[in-house]
Amino acid sequence: MKRIILDTDFLVHCADNKVDYVEEIRRICSFNYKIFIIDRTIDELNHLIDNSRGNIVLNAKLARLIVTKKGIEKISTSSNRTVDRLILENVTNEDIVATMDAGLKQKLKKKGVQLIILRKRQFLVFQP
Repeated sequence: MKRIILDTDFLVHCADNKVDYVEEIRRICSFNYKIFIIDRTIDELNHLIDNSRGNIVLNAKLARLIVTKKGIEKISTSSNRTVDRLILENVTNEDIVATMDAGLKQKLKKKGVQLIILRKRQFLVFQP
């Protein structure tokens, strides 16, 4: 079973564009998988809620609510590093990462990790 790890930036983009990522992942994946977030993702969403303005706050709140309601499992870490750093440290080339962060995408590609991205603000695709 493959792990699909969702990045904070991905969650916020999906909330902003009203994309049901659970349904979209089901549509594009014809294999067994389980969806995860890094435990620090909720902390990053809370930080955005507390320190941002306007739509970013609303999107971060919606993203946090969806993660909670969908019962997305957490990968426990013992570090106070950023979610991007924790993803890079905990991912294997058997995992898939859903992200919109250009820097993280580049680093994950170098590690041979498969990516899922939001395309045209409407649907998810595997990035080649």
